[in-house]
Amino acid sequence: MKVIAIEEHFLTAETQRAWQQAGLDLIDPGVRSHSADIDRRLLELADERIALMDESGVDVQVLSLTTPALHDLGSQSIAIAQRANDAMAEAAARYPGRFQGLATLAVSSPEQAALEFERCVNTLGFKGAMLCGRVGDKNLDASELLPIFQVAHSLAVPLLLHPRTPAQPVRDAYYAGFNSEIDAVLASYGLGWHYDAGMQFIRLLLAGHFDAMPGLQIILGHWGEVVLFFYERLTALNRVSGLEHEVAHYFHHNLYVTASGMFLPHYLARAASIVGEDRLLFSTDYPYQYRPGGDARRFIQQCGLDEEGQSKFASANWLRLTRLPSPPALAAAP
Repeated sequence: MKVIAIEEHFLTAETQRAWQQAGLDLIDPGVRSHSADIDRRLLELADERIALMDESGVDVQVLSLTTPALHDLGSQSIAIAQRANDAMAEAAARYPGRFQGLATLAVSSPEQAALEFERCVNTLGFKGAMLCGRVGDKNLDASELLPIFQVAHSLAVPLLLHPRTPAQPVRDAYYAGFNSEIDAVLASYGLGWHYDAGMQFIRLLLAGHFDAMPGLQIILGHWGEVVLFFYERLTALNRVSGLEHEVAHYFHHNLYVTASGMFLPHYLARAASIVGEDRLLFSTDYPYQYRPGGDARRFIQQCGLDEEGQSKFASANWLRLTRLPSPPALAAAP
């Protein structure tokens, strides 16, 4: 069974320096909370990464620049994005069949981002792009960012919406008042990241992006970034949204959900009950959720899906989404 992990992260030294020069290491827990091991593994696209993939049972990593990516770096991010994408492509060439890419985009320059997105897909062979929530004070449904979504729709490639730390006023209102360490974790991977990412998807839905671009496909990590668990409440929007379809339609036709290393069978069952087994994707959230002992492949085998469902979850759904041929079936053992 081929295992493709679709939310696996890397970092370039240039991006890391740009974060520091912009002061993000002082204000964004997603930047400053990396351990030495995490930093080393993010920066490495060679033998150690391949060895840990093999150890955990992952055949292919789909690489994306880790949060907050280039969302806060202004016009300098145009050249940084190009170099990050070229580095990803070079790593894929060095290790044939082991890496795929999601484009890094200079989102504060949407027209340039759209052009780079097209280059990444048409020239470098990337499978989509990753966005990290807000761009400055703009949510992803801002009209200025439409060119990015239009490219995804026209090229029929997905967009992964990754969490990022909420805006400072939100952090001050909801995630502050304990101590600096608790506040940082609560506002980021403890909870705040995931509410923020889920809200970006709901904003795209309510802004009519899926009515205007019905083939647009969005991926949410961490089993749907909270919103799947409030699906029943969200259907109340049907009465007021003015959209062409009910909320259920967009969850069934425009949303894919991935694990992000949260290997919990009951979360998988919840996701499958809403979006269906054909819209489940596998990921380990490397290197943040890396655990030794081959737990990636083991989770697939013990997740509660039947053999066909496991195959879909492990790779077949991703291959279909990105229009890649399925691997040949293995011959039965004698």
